[in-house]
Amino acid sequence: MTFSISIYNIQLSSSLYYSSSSSSIFPTSYTKPKAKQRPLNPTSASLLDMDATSSPGLYPLHRCKTLHLVRHAQGIHNVAGEKNHDAYLSEEFFDAHLTPLGCEQVDNLRKHVQQTGLSKKIDVVIVSPLLRTMQTAVGVFGGEGYMDGIDVPPLMVAGAGESHRPAISSLNSPPFVAVELCRESMGVHPCDRRRSISEYRSLFPAIDFSLIESDEDILWEANTREKNEEIAVRGMKFLNWLWTRKEKEIAIVTHSAFLYHTLSAFGSDCHPSVKSEMCKHFANCELRSVVIVDRSMIGSDPATTNYPGKIPNGLDLPSDVADGKHSEEEVAK
Repeated sequence: MTFSISIYNIQLSSSLYYSSSSSSIFPTSYTKPKAKQRPLNPTSASLLDMDATSSPGLYPLHRCKTLHLVRHAQGIHNVAGEKNHDAYLSEEFFDAHLTPLGCEQVDNLRKHVQQTGLSKKIDVVIVSPLLRTMQTAVGVFGGEGYMDGIDVPPLMVAGAGESHRPAISSLNSPPFVAVELCRESMGVHPCDRRRSISEYRSLFPAIDFSLIESDEDILWEANTREKNEEIAVRGMKFLNWLWTRKEKEIAIVTHSAFLYHTLSAFGSDCHPSVKSEMCKHFANCELRSVVIVDRSMIGSDPATTNYPGKIPNGLDLPSDVADGKHSEEEVAK
């Protein structure tokens, strides 16, 4: 499959734009050095003069999806690992939960998505099935506080993952779906090993775990760490899978290495500074919005805003077509 990605960094108020038939990413705020201005007219302008890294991309809207990428908030393993990298090898941080600071980060991002109106646009939330990502996802995109007596399951029960947080309602929130493809680098580090799905279901009753085949974590290996190239391939499979879904605005709550190595597959034909900007690691609880473009016809969603015209039917031959027909008739004589 072939597709393009356009990036908009919401949290940092900067934006990246990806376009081209292969892989080009550049910030819309990026200004190339000014070249000598030439008059734009049919005799002096040529498509051949356009630099591939500066030409815009144009795609049908119904072949695009908007993805809102979020790295989880601060986990206990982040704090310990920054002080001593060997902490990542400790079972103490198995399936790491959020820190109190991480919970504050979640609250602040929640305020942001509500103030910008983004929370009302999300069609579905895709989340990595690890404690820290699910805590982040439901905290940012979930409903308000859960009250007993409401005849719907909560997204998260009170105190899930040693968070001391109240239960979170699933009312007036998008559906949440757990997907293994967007997990963190797998293997060796206990913080990246998940619990059983049975246990997660008791903590996050309204998250849909039906796409996960094994109750136990059979993907994590104690002695083998997933390679960066393997993460990138998994990331591309994940992006391909998104085209099997009908939703257009998708929030994805995942991890640093997964985002970094997936996005690093793009931008190879753009300016080096843009490639560098594209491949920056995500901060805890950072949000970047991207547009993914289907250029291989893998998607089948029909256009909902296009209108066929000629209703009622009538003559409408464009002048440029008429000129072409006239020229052909003159040649035929």
